[in-house]
Parts: sequence; C-alpha cells; structure tokens
Amino acid sequence: MTSETGTFGDVRIAGRRVMLQPHNCFACGTLNAHGMHLALHAGDGHCWLDTVLDDRFEGWEGIAHGGIISTILDEVMAWAVVEHDLWGVTARMSVEFKKPVRIGKPIHGEGRVTSVRRRIVEAEGVLTDEDGTILARAEATFVGAPDERKAELKARYGFVLTPDAENEHVVAAAPGLGDTA
Repeated sequence: MTSETGTFGDVRIAGRRVMLQPHNCFACGTLNAHGMHLALHAGDGHCWLDTVLDDRFEGWEGIAHGGIISTILDEVMAWAVVEHDLWGVTARMSVEFKKPVRIGKPIHGEGRVTSVRRRIVEAEGVLTDEDGTILARAEATFVGAPDERKAELKARYGFVLTPDAENEHVVAAAPGLGDTA
C-alpha cells in the first residue's frame, strides 16, 4: 500500500470514531430508519469501517446490491476528505467490482485522499472481506466546499473525532489502496 509519502508497512493507527450530530444521511446518519447507520473511524488521513450487511441490502440472492457497495466506498472516501478538513461533494466516482460481497459476512471499507489541487480532491477506496480479499475498489473526485460553506457544514454536523482505543487500525489490513493491480 502506498501513500504520497511512501510505502506503509504494518502500521498501527490509533483509531478515532467519527461522531456527528443526528442527521438523515442514508449511509452514516442515525435518523434515517432505512439507512445503513455506518460507524466510521478515522486516523492518519484514512477513514474506515467494519460492518456486516443484512438482507435488506441484497441484490441477487445472497449478494449485496452494487449501489450499496458504491455507497460504502463513497462514504469512506468522503469522510477521508473531511478528515483532511476538506469538506466536499462527490463529483465523479468509478467503481470496479472484483468479487461478490456476501450478505451476512464481515467486510472492511477504507478510503484515503490521494491528491489535493485547490478545491479538487482525489480519493481512493477499497472494500475487502475478512481474509483481506479485495471485493471492490473505487476512485473519486470531490469538489471541496468554499470556506463559508465548510463552516456551515461543520456547525450542522458537529463533526468530531473522538478517541477510540478499541478500534486501533492496522493499515496493512486493507490491501489495495494505492495498488494498480
């Protein structure tokens, strides 16, 4: 796995839980009765989550719907952008589906920012199974919010990273970020 500063080894990152005011986002909001209620974590420029999808997110029998996989990848990349204090919206996203994502099985999603050019932010994401097999990979372009809008978003969502000692993260556990294969 590579970053802008070189290759990561088996690096442990003290996890921080992304805490937000209650809101209605389908992916990370707590107010959406039909939402995913994803628990996000961040540290060292990454955002990650661990989850198990239930059958309400099924496409074909036993397999998660591709839109749900795209949602997870978009979410971890978007919050990696926020973790860099670069609030923005997804302008473009490309997803490569490598293997079926099984309903009821643990999955790990991770996103990171790969480049920043003024208000244009590039990010990449990867979704793996519990064995580290890459299930899906994504690249996205985000357009950062102007400073005044960023201040509004921070106030509305109350974004805070809180210590999460129980969720120390091993960067090498999410293969595929930075890989071209």
